[in-house]
Amino acid sequence: MAPPTAVSASTAGLIWSLSPSLSLVVTTSVALLLVLGGVSGIRVNVIRLPSASPFPAFREAPAFRNGDGCPPARGSAAAEGGRVDVAMTLDANYLRGTMAAVFSILQHTACPESVAFHFLAARSDPDAGDLAAAIRATFPYLGAAVSVYRFDPSRVRGRISRSVRRALDQPLNYARVYLADTLPAGVRRVLYLDSDVVVVDDVRKLWSVDLAGHVVAAPEYCHANFTKYFTDAFWSDGELSGAAFRRGRRRPPCYFNTGVMVMDMGRWRDGGYTRRVEEWMAVQKRRRIYHLGSLPPFLLVLAGDIKAVDHRWNQHGLGGDNAEGKCRSLHPGPVSLLHWSGKGKPWLRLDSRKPCAVDYLWAPYDLYKAAVPALEE
Repeated sequence: MAPPTAVSASTAGLIWSLSPSLSLVVTTSVALLLVLGGVSGIRVNVIRLPSASPFPAFREAPAFRNGDGCPPARGSAAAEGGRVDVAMTLDANYLRGTMAAVFSILQHTACPESVAFHFLAARSDPDAGDLAAAIRATFPYLGAAVSVYRFDPSRVRGRISRSVRRALDQPLNYARVYLADTLPAGVRRVLYLDSDVVVVDDVRKLWSVDLAGHVVAAPEYCHANFTKYFTDAFWSDGELSGAAFRRGRRRPPCYFNTGVMVMDMGRWRDGGYTRRVEEWMAVQKRRRIYHLGSLPPFLLVLAGDIKAVDHRWNQHGLGGDNAEGKCRSLHPGPVSLLHWSGKGKPWLRLDSRKPCAVDYLWAPYDLYKAAVPALEE
């Protein structure tokens, strides 16, 4: 009989740096694997069966209900006042990530019936209707809390410049710029999330942050090398860089990731922020001042003028860099949101049987239906 296998100190530290509920899920999974692998000599694999549909099928998620102290059920004025609005894009290539993100939000908030989801799908996408149906079938109890909007790719397609990764050039990646023009006027504040995140804390804590007069709140990283996000041509033009960063900013510019943002829709509209982002995209077309997708124009408009929130709300970069997507570890400190920004996505690495350690933290939220456990001697 094979000797019991020990969990490494780094793995244990990674598990217990998460919230208690997620730690329990991961710890239980690891313990089961150790029992099967260490005591009986059995190896557990997961066989991913191909789906006949153009995108995966998913298991129905359990129903989550509000706890004590939550706003009333949906439909009343009091419920509207306590509603948390979350916006995400809806795309077949990232649907599996979107499902996991929604599941994680509902599982970790004390008031899941108070969360409303707003999904933006490309108007030209022939699968848009099926994608919306898949969301509703997986989370049937959400009902009217799920809204799907058709985003017109032609609005931005002519403004996009080629970047370092094709996925960053898709029109839907720029839909966050147009949220204020797309969502109903009754949505005054929205939490925008990329589809490659899982939330392991109560999302209400982030959504309710005091914006203190700012239009956007997000974790801010002032230690990052801000200059690398723009070309030498940009920095060598003093008039251009000065127009971006030396006039009217409350603080020196710092990097922030646009995959996790609390946004004030009223201030966004009043300040003409959509137009301001588009203006920098037009400059990019003429001068080639950056290499990434929708991130740099956001930085040009907002860096140094956002409300900074705790880094725990965006443990980003878990997908590695934009070229190779190599494995990365968690940053030190507590974690409330895990973000697989970068080339590597956890569902693809798990399916290829070449996962990174952090990908096992995403796996408990995977609702992919065609997952069959197989035991091998």
